Amino acid sequence: MKLMIAAATVAAALACAPAMAQAQDAAGAPGAYVNIGGAYSSQSGIDLGAIQAKVGYRFSPYLGVEGEAAFGVDDDSLRVGATRAKIELKHQFAAYVVGFLPVGANTDLLARVGYGTTKIGASAAGVGASGSDESVNLGVGLQHHFDGVNGIRVEYLRSEYDGGGDSDTFGVSYVRRF
Repeated sequence: MKLMIAAATVAAALACAPAMAQAQDAAGAPGAYVNIGGAYSSQSGIDLGAIQAKVGYRFSPYLGVEGEAAFGVDDDSLRVGATRAKIELKHQFAAYVVGFLPVGANTDLLARVGYGTTKIGASAAGVGASGSDESVNLGVGLQHHFDGVNGIRVEYLRSEYDGGGDSDTFGVSYVRRF
């Protein structure tokens, strides 16, 4: 009986091996991908939430490019004297070069460097204003594909603005490979 169970276990493992190899090969294979998710950004005590979308292309297991767009969904407020000002992310766009380091079946560490623009709006007592600033962006993250096509990405991004200042952004997104 033990021999039958061992033989069945070996047979099942051998039957799954091609599927596991295919999924592992798919994770680092060249091709297009999209991400959609949420991000939380903090700068000088102002915390903003956004929905993000990324479109990218992976040229090799180690190198890719991507474009990113984000739009504010969670505003913050700031007290200026006796007045409370509402702060909101209007939009953010950026382009990146992405380095991937495969660390396991369907799992990559990633690092990205890019340049972007961010537009922030503020309003208080019926008066509004907005402004844009460009930034150099540096990020790291981890992504895992559950089946070689669908996955999740967790990342941290540091933005250094041309006009001075910086922000820290944490994001989680769904990843779809094509």
